[in-house]
Amino acid sequence: MRFLFLLGSSRHGGNTELLARRAADALPADAEQRWLRLDEHPLSPFADIRHAGGDGRYPQPTGNEALLLTETLAATDLVIASPLYWYNVSAATKLYLDHWAGWLRIPRTDFRANMRGRTMWAVSAISDEDPAKADPLVASLRLSAEYLGMRWGGALLGYANRPGDILRDATALRAADTFFGQPALGDGPAHEPMPVASLGD
Repeated sequence: MRFLFLLGSSRHGGNTELLARRAADALPADAEQRWLRLDEHPLSPFADIRHAGGDGRYPQPTGNEALLLTETLAATDLVIASPLYWYNVSAATKLYLDHWAGWLRIPRTDFRANMRGRTMWAVSAISDEDPAKADPLVASLRLSAEYLGMRWGGALLGYANRPGDILRDATALRAADTFFGQPALGDGPAHEPMPVASLGD
């Protein structure tokens, strides 16, 4: 197993990251972990060139985009750790997902075929008591995974408003301890989102 943790927050050591690291601590020792902060590997704005002439294919990526593509393809499990910003993933996380549209059209990459069967997980700290506020974030990631034929591992949510608040959410911490131990959808029951929701990290 090779878990890629993509941290979508602009804050280092934020509540979302703390919750993700708590869940990662319970992974077996032989599960490889790779952690990348999207703000430390910024991507250029995504340009849709499908109908701009030519064959609609995208050039081979370079720099940070090449790194993120390589790490994504190398992972058996993709963990999107993004706080809830305006009811969805952070801007850096959304830009990463936007680049998937280009990766689908890179010659010889076979992004869709290579991602099929891998598992996507979501981790998020949310600052609203209404769990429904996190529905768009969860749906966005779940549907993105399904589009590529990936399995959906589930969403781990915790309540946090100020820095460090997540460490006081006993329910979220207990869920984190077994989060990755559950089978992905398609293999059996998966995690339901925690009964809490956030507009902050």
